[in-house]
Amino acid sequence: MPDTPDQDAPLPSFETGLEELETIVKELESGDLPLQRSLELFEKGMKLSKACRKQLEEAESRVEILVRKGDTVTAEPFGSEK
Repeated sequence: MPDTPDQDAPLPSFETGLEELETIVKELESGDLPLQRSLELFEKGMKLSKACRKQLEEAESRVEILVRKGDTVTAEPFGSEK
């Protein structure tokens, strides 16, 4: 399949992936697609969704909260439970 993304292909940016997902959803919601095209779009949408979710999880793990402790400011990982 020529439209199938290569496993080694770079992932689109989060914003680009989200825009592509929105386009896919609109096209699927039109309801005027042949079954094969609907399945191709669905599969592409699932891959984009997974890639976007992964990017969000990676971003969350990189976010740090600055905490003031006495006279110093330290960084702590976002979402860390004490």
